[in-house]
Amino acid sequence: MSRRTLATIAAVGLGVLAIAFAVSKLDTAVRKLALPLSHAEVIRQQAAEKHINPALIAAVIYAESKFDPHQSPAGAQGLMQILPDTAQFIAHQSGGTRFVASDLATPSINVAYGSYYLRYLLDHYRGDEMLALAAYNAGLANVDTWVARAGASGRRLTMEAIPYSETRAYVRRVLDAQRAYRLTYPRELGLQ
Repeated sequence: MSRRTLATIAAVGLGVLAIAFAVSKLDTAVRKLALPLSHAEVIRQQAAEKHINPALIAAVIYAESKFDPHQSPAGAQGLMQILPDTAQFIAHQSGGTRFVASDLATPSINVAYGSYYLRYLLDHYRGDEMLALAAYNAGLANVDTWVARAGASGRRLTMEAIPYSETRAYVRRVLDAQRAYRLTYPRELGLQ
């Protein structure tokens, strides 16, 4: 083979490697645009304190607000979209004495309260993420009723048996996002 042929082969090989690298970087950039993450330090801290997978907290935030802490029409506030009444319950449960609803606009407080409530629900449902997420969305009393009905029929409540289609979709969305956050942000979430 001539030097010219070898040089051409080497150039084509380097070109293919460069394209593969660029496509990999572009894929990562597109995933990060479609799956935003902010306040990673707060998420990691609350995950460690509450013994929750940080990807689950990020996924709840994504499903609730897509990291845009607007107020919902129902009055839920902040990154984790917490209702003021739920926040009062959390403040009472956690020993908070100076809570005011406007605190929910502060990301660190909102994520702390949302993570506390998520841990409370996980404990209530003995670690069952599906049930805890359903309760985060539809309310504890509703999920307790569904679990009791399923138990009275000798069954476990499955995702397909959740009576509210919005809650079924919410649970799927969070669980899917949790997997995506694990894959997309392992370093940022402290999973490596």
